[in-house]
Amino acid sequence: MTFVEATCSAPVNIAVIKYWGKRDTALILPTNSSLSLTLSQDDLRSTTSIRADATFTRDALWLNGSSVALDGEGRMTTCLEEMRKLRRQLEQSASQKDIDGKALSSCHLHIVSENNFPTAAGLASSASGFAALVFTLAKLYQLPENASELSRIARQGSGSACRSLFGGYVAWEMGASADGQDSLAVQVAPETHWAGMKALICVVSDAKKGTSSTSGMQRTVQTSTLLQERINSVVPERMAEITKAINQRDFDTFATITMKDSNSFHAVCMDTFPPIFYLNDVSRSIIAVITELNRLSTEAGKGLVAAYTFDAGPNAVIYALEQSMPEIIALVSHFFPGKDRKEGSLPAGFNVKVSTVFPPESVSRLIHTRVGDGPRVLSADHSLVASDGQPKRIA
Repeated sequence: MTFVEATCSAPVNIAVIKYWGKRDTALILPTNSSLSLTLSQDDLRSTTSIRADATFTRDALWLNGSSVALDGEGRMTTCLEEMRKLRRQLEQSASQKDIDGKALSSCHLHIVSENNFPTAAGLASSASGFAALVFTLAKLYQLPENASELSRIARQGSGSACRSLFGGYVAWEMGASADGQDSLAVQVAPETHWAGMKALICVVSDAKKGTSSTSGMQRTVQTSTLLQERINSVVPERMAEITKAINQRDFDTFATITMKDSNSFHAVCMDTFPPIFYLNDVSRSIIAVITELNRLSTEAGKGLVAAYTFDAGPNAVIYALEQSMPEIIALVSHFFPGKDRKEGSLPAGFNVKVSTVFPPESVSRLIHTRVGDGPRVLSADHSLVASDGQPKRIA
């Protein structure tokens, strides 16, 4: 047999304490720690198949059916070389089978990856993609399981990818070491910890972002006067508070910190020069609708019922407990009607003036999901690679 192959999937994660800015751009070392919730792969995932073959003449990558050039100094190459290094160490320390007379670490790879959601639209596709890459390589190379170690390598592909190596509630600890060895992800709580936690993704735009996260955050580091206050004072306090809230299943505190940190992140983007605008009119109206819903609930003595958060894009993620989600979906459907979505009723006392009713499809899709598990190993039936070593699907 001239080849070995592995197929795995990895989840999207959506941060509630945002990562924005690097202190080292080559190693992708963040200016602050962050915390996210891993979302269910049943709804959002990246699937990657990797074949190592003694007959392959070069490494090759296909993303969503299209061939992607591998830059010899790019982030993908960095991850590949880090994983090959670990495999070589294993080959030197233990008896490992070769492929047709060649060490597995020296064989070229064909990598085929697909997302079941839009790429580069602010839905964390790079996070799930690089997590899937590193996890699949770990299985291909038969490396010992160590999610935090793998997260250190995935981080060098895309910062937030390190958090997608775990399910549940995940912290990316910024670390202090200049070489990045202590900048890795750890699980705060498993997905089973808070069974009632749900997420509603409001897809405002599937379009590629006008300002990429990579270029945007570095411009912020260079020009924002608010950033230093955020990374030195605001984030450390919020990391401690939200970790405690998660452990205690305290939704009021969790929701408050989540919304404040989203606001803080986008304020820093606005403070960047020239400013970066990731939110649009629909995004801001979603904020207004959720704020009004929370006002009604707190005045009735029930506490907060929903928390909005926005990454580097206009799409909203609304976290809420399961019993509150039907009311939230009805509200979103009222103000942002769409195909196959019935217009929802408003709760008594809701101030309809907080938002106009937007034209149909302003929110094109609602994805109702939950907190989910970490990367999964898939069977050969799920392989994306054809018998000839090429992708099964070409765009």
